[in-house]
Amino acid sequence: MTLCTRSLAEFSDLAQAAQQVSPVPSPCINICRMDAATGYCEGCLRTIDEIVAWGGADDATRRAIWAQLPGRLRWVREPAS
Repeated sequence: MTLCTRSLAEFSDLAQAAQQVSPVPSPCINICRMDAATGYCEGCLRTIDEIVAWGGADDATRRAIWAQLPGRLRWVREPAS
């Protein structure tokens, strides 16, 4: 399984850019598979609830989701201690 093909730097830059634009773009990269271990989409690192809600979410909610994604990427890529 490959969880999120983006680099942390790229994902952080995209998350920061999403805070400045409207409408807020989707983080989806068309790799739509849910990882059972984390509960995150392998492509965009959103939860299924976040993905389902995205279409009806306002920009503030979308920005809040984007703000969490770089931290999720760090977490899923850290080796288990």
